[in-house]
Amino acid sequence: MANGTQSILIVEDDQQTKDLIARYLREHAFAVSAVANGREMDRYLSQNRVDLIVLDLMLPGEDGLSLCRRLRVESTTPIIILTAKGEDLDRILGLEMGADDYLPKPFNPRELLARINAVLRRQSGGPVAGPTATRLKFRGWSIDLRMRELRDPEGAQVPLTSAEFDLLQAFCERPGRILTRDNLLSMTRGRPGGAFGRSIDVLVSRLRRKLDRTEGTSVIRTVRTGGYIFTPDVEQP
Repeated sequence: MANGTQSILIVEDDQQTKDLIARYLREHAFAVSAVANGREMDRYLSQNRVDLIVLDLMLPGEDGLSLCRRLRVESTTPIIILTAKGEDLDRILGLEMGADDYLPKPFNPRELLARINAVLRRQSGGPVAGPTATRLKFRGWSIDLRMRELRDPEGAQVPLTSAEFDLLQAFCERPGRILTRDNLLSMTRGRPGGAFGRSIDVLVSRLRRKLDRTEGTSVIRTVRTGGYIFTPDVEQP
């Protein structure tokens, strides 16, 4: 569960929604701040550290998709986006911009709280592969499961969002196995597929862009039946 040291920034221009979220999260021991647009968000983040951002997509001025893209370039702070019901394309674009999760409006504050807690647990470190494994290696890449860090064959750290890291860990713990979208959603987010299946496709695309250094080859192979295989051998050094 959350504690008072975990800070949430809400970026939402609707006052009623903003007040509802802020009040509910404060009741559950989060430190909460709220702003109404991108300019206020930039000003706040220049002076404060936050653990997670709840970002509405429909904002005055610079919209949420643009803000999400900028935020992801600058940091790996988890982002949960809020979208109007039925805006599937915006949800997919939000994930492509680097969001960790999304929630359609109208929503139950309890569900938002559950999503926040799940993302923060993943960000702080989840279960490791096996009883003693803390590091994994494949094709020169190395993963530190405790620090939640990925390093390329040259030793440089490669930034990953919490959702990207969870997906990579799921693949590395099951190399050579066909994993369906539902399998991967259950392993990484603890919920069934359905409408959320496309989010796995988006995350796989994001991982491929970071892992594939040779054109025409990929460490994650698509299976025609609706799944993926992580092709490299994975070792515990």
